[in-house]
Amino acid sequence: MTSKRFFYFMPLVVACFAAVASLSSCSDGKGYESVKGDPMQTRIYTLDNGLKVYLSVNKAEPKIQTFIAVRTGSKNDPAETTGLAHYLEHLMFKGTSQFGTNNPEAEAPLLDDIEQRYEVYRTTTDEATRKQLYHEIDSVSQLAAKYFIPNEYDKLMAAIGSEGSNAFTSNDVTCYVEEIPANEVENWAKIQADRFQNMVIRGFHTELEAVYEEYNIGLSNDGNKQFEALLAKLFPSHPYGTQTTIGTQQHLKNPSITNIKNYFAKWYVPNNVAICMAGDFDPDQVLATLKQYFGDWKPGDDVAQPTFPELEPLTAPVDTTVLGLEAESIWLGWRSEKASSLQNDTLELIDAVLSNGKAGLLDLDLNQEMKVMVAQSGVESMMDYGFFLLVGMPKEGQSLDEVKDLMLGEIEKLKQGDFDDDLLISALNNAKLDELRSLDQNRTRTYKMMEAFITGTPWQQQVGRMDRLAKITKQEVVDFANRFFGPGFVSVYKRQGEDTTQKKIDKPAITPLPTNRDQVSQFVQDIQQTKVEPIQPQFLDFQKDLSFFDTEKGLPVIYKQNTENDLFDLQFRYEFGQEDDNRYDVAASYIDYLGTDQLTAAQVKQQFYKLACNYAFSVNSDAITIGLSGLSENMPEALALLENLLRNAKADQTAYEQMVGLILKNRQSRC
Repeated sequence: MTSKRFFYFMPLVVACFAAVASLSSCSDGKGYESVKGDPMQTRIYTLDNGLKVYLSVNKAEPKIQTFIAVRTGSKNDPAETTGLAHYLEHLMFKGTSQFGTNNPEAEAPLLDDIEQRYEVYRTTTDEATRKQLYHEIDSVSQLAAKYFIPNEYDKLMAAIGSEGSNAFTSNDVTCYVEEIPANEVENWAKIQADRFQNMVIRGFHTELEAVYEEYNIGLSNDGNKQFEALLAKLFPSHPYGTQTTIGTQQHLKNPSITNIKNYFAKWYVPNNVAICMAGDFDPDQVLATLKQYFGDWKPGDDVAQPTFPELEPLTAPVDTTVLGLEAESIWLGWRSEKASSLQNDTLELIDAVLSNGKAGLLDLDLNQEMKVMVAQSGVESMMDYGFFLLVGMPKEGQSLDEVKDLMLGEIEKLKQGDFDDDLLISALNNAKLDELRSLDQNRTRTYKMMEAFITGTPWQQQVGRMDRLAKITKQEVVDFANRFFGPGFVSVYKRQGEDTTQKKIDKPAITPLPTNRDQVSQFVQDIQQTKVEPIQPQFLDFQKDLSFFDTEKGLPVIYKQNTENDLFDLQFRYEFGQEDDNRYDVAASYIDYLGTDQLTAAQVKQQFYKLACNYAFSVNSDAITIGLSGLSENMPEALALLENLLRNAKADQTAYEQMVGLILKNRQSRC
């Protein structure tokens, strides 16, 4: 069989790492804060009303990712109306006095009437009376619906070419997300400023139906159950553990528009909000636009976060069990300090030592050896506390306690320093690699900004993370592990079985609202008719922008020099695939479990991880692609290592049989 290979060598991201040994945060009279050595070159402004603005320029494509982050989440929900932050997130898409309605003056008294009726409904306990009250709410809602134009926010975003319209609520944050064309900043700002200052609650009971459905769907998600059970045990007297983001059934069935309005008035104020933007823009022009539309937004009197009694330390193991139809698993969690604590530097490094997908202790000792189905670790950081997590899934015939003991055994190895000295250097190199790659994504940039704002982490601390990680020694990791991984941790057993404790919310009888599809508010029409400066396209000239040549052996090469950072991406393409031999797909998976005549499979992974390089196989019907990427300084060594693996892979019957067993188990889990 003859084959033909093509080589592709192209850059990945636009970023660079500068030395951050002497970090400083300053404004230098520029009107914004910045941090020396920041690869995102972030500007942080604070408007007169307290609104924070984070701006990072990335001209890779003519788009801008926007996050509007409000420093409030389910932790801030009143104890008697949990789920409120999440429900408000839904209502923020229903419009204002300018859009979402054809007659705000006529609509207003009806919306007030609905609000008051809900206050009576939520305090009524007699079921027959409640049913009648809800029927009356439904009737008045039909009258108000004559003035309601649904989905106008969607029309506005479509008019400006926005993509990914979404929002999310968690323990500490409610965030609103859009990705807009680079020339639509003013229209976006005009819409969002109106939305955040003049939100109107309409279509309330029909949106409640959507939240009910979300709640009911979540009942069958075993991961949700494990997460909630873990937090309940880790944070037994803190809202992280006592309140869920979706809320309780009782509270969802007795909503309060009045409470939602009060919540909005308290937390949705400029001195509790950050606008985070990354993409192709002129920061001075963007700031001027934001000042124009958000500058008159009135700050709140009190946006201090709620405080809670300090949690008692966990001194002994705590076990809990959840049931569900999905595959069995076990979670182990240790409580950690808040997100802004420097403790998280060490936890992130420990996470990489344990589980990095290549050469961590869990990867090599448990996953590579196929002693379990899955074993991995993770770090979760929140405003007040966080936790370190181990996740394990058993293979066929294995108990959850056996998986637990195996994972705890790896923790003991960590505490004893029983791991390669090079693993910390390897982990650091890969952290740099991940950072460089991630900064190509505007969403990653805005997410970093959002997290820093919400958790109160100084941007200088955020930028200095890599420098601090580089200074952590192996002995410091070992000492920390012995202090941190004590007997006080939570085990959540997820066992297969029917969960009889879960009961879905019964949806009340709701009359569908008219769609009023033929109506459009004047605000929407004005946005739709706005003329903006067209984005000027930039065309690639493949003959000028790429280099074409052959190797000494006549193999064609397509090359693009990376002048922007220290990353490389190399691909080999073979002109045959699954249609030629259906074993290629299995072989591509099998080689991941193999070593060579000189290196074990674990040693191969360790070597690639140490170089901060990765390889991947892609098998299609008519072609196979082998990719190699990572830090450019290590490309020659990584290429030699890959070639050695391809030429000298050593078959292993035991590994093959174990791989087949895992494939079959996966297929059963999906059925």
